[in-house]
Amino acid sequence: MLENLPRGNEPFELEIFTTCAPAKNTKLMGLYVSNDSFFTQCEAEGFRRITYFLDRPDVMASYTVTLRADKRKYPVLLSNGNLVEEGDPGDGRHFAKWVDPFRKPSYLFALVAGQLVCREQRITSRSGKDHLLQVYVRAGDLDKTEHAMNSLMHSVAWDEARFDLPLDLERFMIVATSDFNMGAMENKGLNIFNTKYVLASQATATDTDFANIESVVGHEYFHNWTGNRVTCRDWFQLSLKEGLTVFRDQGVQPDLSGDASARAVKRIEDVRVLRTAQFPEDAGPMAHPVRPDQYLEINNFYTVTIYEKGAEVVRMMQTLVGREGFAKGMKLYFERHDGHAVTCDDFAQAIADANPESPLSQQLDQFKRWYSQAGTPRLKAVTSFDAVSGIYNITLSQSCAPTPGQPEKLPFVIPVALGLLGPDGRAHQRHARADAGKRNPQLSRLRHGAGAFAAARLQRAGGAGLRVHRRATARAAGARHRSVQPLGSGAAPGRRPRPRLHRERRCARAAGRRLPRRHAQRAAPSRAGCGVQGTGADAAERNLHFRAARGGRSAARACRARRHAAALAEALYADWEWAVEAHHDTGAYKPDPVSSGRRALSGLALTHLCLASRSNGDAVWPGKAYQRFKDAGNMTERFNALAALVVSGHALAAPALQRFHALFKDEALVLDKWFALQAGAPDRGGNVLPIVKQLMKHADFNIRNPNRARSVIFSYCSANPGAFHRADAAGYVYWSERVVELDAINPQVAARLARALDRWNKLVEPQRTAAREAIARVAAKPDLSNDVREVVSRALAD
Repeated sequence: MLENLPRGNEPFELEIFTTCAPAKNTKLMGLYVSNDSFFTQCEAEGFRRITYFLDRPDVMASYTVTLRADKRKYPVLLSNGNLVEEGDPGDGRHFAKWVDPFRKPSYLFALVAGQLVCREQRITSRSGKDHLLQVYVRAGDLDKTEHAMNSLMHSVAWDEARFDLPLDLERFMIVATSDFNMGAMENKGLNIFNTKYVLASQATATDTDFANIESVVGHEYFHNWTGNRVTCRDWFQLSLKEGLTVFRDQGVQPDLSGDASARAVKRIEDVRVLRTAQFPEDAGPMAHPVRPDQYLEINNFYTVTIYEKGAEVVRMMQTLVGREGFAKGMKLYFERHDGHAVTCDDFAQAIADANPESPLSQQLDQFKRWYSQAGTPRLKAVTSFDAVSGIYNITLSQSCAPTPGQPEKLPFVIPVALGLLGPDGRAHQRHARADAGKRNPQLSRLRHGAGAFAAARLQRAGGAGLRVHRRATARAAGARHRSVQPLGSGAAPGRRPRPRLHRERRCARAAGRRLPRRHAQRAAPSRAGCGVQGTGADAAERNLHFRAARGGRSAARACRARRHAAALAEALYADWEWAVEAHHDTGAYKPDPVSSGRRALSGLALTHLCLASRSNGDAVWPGKAYQRFKDAGNMTERFNALAALVVSGHALAAPALQRFHALFKDEALVLDKWFALQAGAPDRGGNVLPIVKQLMKHADFNIRNPNRARSVIFSYCSANPGAFHRADAAGYVYWSERVVELDAINPQVAARLARALDRWNKLVEPQRTAAREAIARVAAKPDLSNDVREVVSRALAD
């Protein structure tokens, strides 16, 4: 408590002397040590672990930072803003003085001191100003920073071109560290990154890694305006910066590529994250609005709801005001609020006020329910055709299930894109003429519980036939993709899975002709990434396990799902052979959309061929996979081949894993892939859990390193449901032990792991009871962190 302070508004100077032990800071919040260098992480409440401060985001101040250190041990001294003075007094120590010209909240404070090397690039902005871009890494990693630097330059150029938002400092710095709870942090002018999202070369990084780096570098740079120049009034407004910035980073890659198919695939992947991660969160005990109204630990609310759903709310605003209208709204937002801490409502109001005639402006209060109501609304469409009048009627209705603390929901404003297509795929002419005067002829808005739309004629087809027709004729790539998903899994809603081989064969061939880059798996909203990275077939098989184990079905269904995948591999054997040979990468490596797409399809096909070989006893393709693994000229090809052997459970997997470790024993990020692949492998007779326990005893495993902990523990508990949800509950026992162990080291990481069982009540017996007992064991520990206690308490209350 501070006493005897001056009264009134009289200015005064407060000097605080603090001591701390960064080397013992395993939480990696505040000031800590990684590889003999000092780093900070202050979002959300880490600054209070460095010094006394009112570290709310609305407390904004100007910072001048002077760092003094032993020059031999810490030759690099960095902080926010511009370097205004540096010197060497001659006593073996040196200093650096940094001044940030912009007021900022303390969560954006950063300093770095250590043994680092730097890649530099000078650029000139559109306004003619010169800037210095720098990427700092440990010695030996400099050759892996070119892609990160290029991504930064692209992001700077895109933000100035798209939104007229220039780089506002003399320099912009990125620093990479291997010990980091998140993916990256947008500290003003001094972004601190997990090495996972900076380091890449064709020998050590996959196409997915290259795409992830491009996305995360863009995301953190875009925060310079949406999060730094305009920040949050309080942590309830977290999506003000995160949802908006995710929306922005989702646009940069497609815009820069100029490839329509890349744009389509990017959108499909973004929607897939919503469907597979955010929708389940909205239906579970941790469901919360995009703007939460309460929390016990703010670190638990860096979620897919805040990030991905928040981005979709922003996207709906752009849909309602148009692309140019949205740019006008962004301009007004910065004119009003630059240098201030504001709310989600302030942002929505600016977009609406800049477009006073727009649907958003007319229905703003109702639209803002997207911020205050949790849950995923369901939209139901009922159609009918009046042959006499020639009118095709569409009636839409919406509903939203109760979520914790919100038993009843009011209707949302939902933009709905409508299109009427003839048998040839062309827009119906009467529909086009009738709507010619509208700003967006295909856009309607559902505001109430139900709505009716009368448009024009459309020849109806039923069931699977209609889906195939949509796949062939729909103009939106997302609509084409979604229309055939039940066919790809062999099931229509409410029907048992059944292979539709002729359709799958056509889809596989079509994908081979035009498949762009498989975009990065968006990680946990922390941008950390905790899932296993493997081939598409690996992910598909594990998804079948997930649906069987978590979807209220028996564990035996998981085994049948695996058999179904193997049968599919055999039935399409010739198609997979064609896909491997036609798309094998033999030229110079490029992580561009077309090349990445070809490698993705080839890797998927190779895995299916190895799966089929396991059933028919043919050793040809496993042998070819092993040879490709040895001869590969890039990490994507090498890892695809290794994953094919591991996923299929072939005997050649063991020597391949040994060889892989020997090749990359000094590459930490590559070893993360090695660990994750084994922990996330399909379970055969309960073999994965013993492997996981053995991996934790490996000399290269370190539970204190978040990346390494995620590569093993999370890959098993969170990304391998077929192995985790064992009937004997051994997986749940392992989970409870690791949550408690990690909680004593790093509560943020422990809380993420705790969420692996937050939807325990969707399981079937005996897993359901066993899972609840495991959660209760964790909850009974008296000295749990708030991070973990909030997760397990809400899970048990569900």
